[in-house]
Amino acid sequence: MAAFIALCMLLLVGHWLRTHLRVLQWLYLPACVIAGLVGLAMVGSLEALYNHVLTTQPLEPQPWREWVIDIHAEVAPWIDAWSELPGFLINVVFACLFMGVTLPKFSSLLRRGGIQLAYGQVVAWGQYVVGVGLVLAVLGGAYGVSDVFGGILPVGFEGGHGTASGLAKTFDKIGWPEGKDFALASATGGIVSAIVVGMVLVNVATRLGWTARRISPAGVPEDDSIGIIPVDRRPSAGKLTVKADAIESFTLHVAMVGVAMMIGFGLKYAIAQLDRLYTIPGELSAGKGLFSSMPAFPLCMIGGLVVQIWEQKFDRHKLIDLGLVRRIQNSALDFLVAAAIATISLDVIVTGMAPLLILMAAGIAWNVFCLLALARRLLPDAWFERAIAELGQSMGVTATGLLLLRVVDPDYETPAADAFATKQLMHEPIMGGGLWTSIAIPLLADPNWGGRKVFLICAAAVTFWMIVLIIARVRRGRAVRA
Repeated sequence: MAAFIALCMLLLVGHWLRTHLRVLQWLYLPACVIAGLVGLAMVGSLEALYNHVLTTQPLEPQPWREWVIDIHAEVAPWIDAWSELPGFLINVVFACLFMGVTLPKFSSLLRRGGIQLAYGQVVAWGQYVVGVGLVLAVLGGAYGVSDVFGGILPVGFEGGHGTASGLAKTFDKIGWPEGKDFALASATGGIVSAIVVGMVLVNVATRLGWTARRISPAGVPEDDSIGIIPVDRRPSAGKLTVKADAIESFTLHVAMVGVAMMIGFGLKYAIAQLDRLYTIPGELSAGKGLFSSMPAFPLCMIGGLVVQIWEQKFDRHKLIDLGLVRRIQNSALDFLVAAAIATISLDVIVTGMAPLLILMAAGIAWNVFCLLALARRLLPDAWFERAIAELGQSMGVTATGLLLLRVVDPDYETPAADAFATKQLMHEPIMGGGLWTSIAIPLLADPNWGGRKVFLICAAAVTFWMIVLIIARVRRGRAVRA
């Protein structure tokens, strides 16, 4: 109870700070991220003070020392509860991903978002090439970090806080629990960098005429910056699909999310049995191998997809409402992010600060390179709008990409918004928090795979998607000329 109350208070503090501090408004940091950082500062300060009390012996009794010990004993259970929360909530977030979304035909997806998908895949796979390649070439020898460290960049940048938290048990199983803290730190740095770098690029683009519409970030309405929707423009949160005397509509939707999670956990159990076929004496054993290390959240995403397909084909009442599903998903994500950031181990981060910063700097450079060098030449109309949305999503979260896109295309006059949204339906199951993200970390830790083989796979994927992107661009150009 106390842990839940404290987390709610942190979220309220985060929201208050967002609406009152200009620097946070300029950074467009979500309240949940601010709440997590406030919680991290409080927990870190208390831990430092507690360790000081335990390691120093005063000449005279000091009542405040006993007070610190008592407060630490009270707060410690909160932190334990917060640390367990993200691993559960990430399954809720991914189970909701496709629920309530009308799934179009695959041919329609390719036509509307095929080029955007190819570009997004190049950016995402390239983060693995940069991260793993940097560890193999430099960081491994200079700082003694393992191959798995290279996966921190894409997990934090492309995956975000949810994916970083969801992989906590995977990091535990491969014997590197500190990986969760590094991934969360990478995710936090990624979302801040996405906004800062993205806004700089938007200013440059508007001055150089790269955007379809000349607009300055200074023109963003105050309501957007403080995160408050004006009273006369507040949208509906969702539609009630059943009568409350039968079952509350929100309860029904939570139960449907539970069904999706049940399917996901069933798939995880089935996949884990494959370890019995993939056993190497002295290295891997059943229950501790490659397949059992796969997290449940991408499989919960598949569970949500199964529920949605069933609903579209067999539910004549159309009981699943997208608005209510999004409320469940976004609420779970707010609590997840706040709890995950607040429980980052600062002691762990300090031990690997130098290689982490180098890795993040390389990740930022890769994303900027893709926008300036690849997008300008290979994306069709509204290339900057398309690329800035991708940069925001690949360094932060999807909402960050949409935010940057809204700055340069507030009325969605270009095809960038539709292409970006359509591309997500094909991109998310693979990258971000998708299937490849979930198995990349176990592969990096597996002695039969390791960094070199994963690097080659990712380099081959970048090459493949680059060829696809070039072919698609040439075909688009010929169609326009015709």
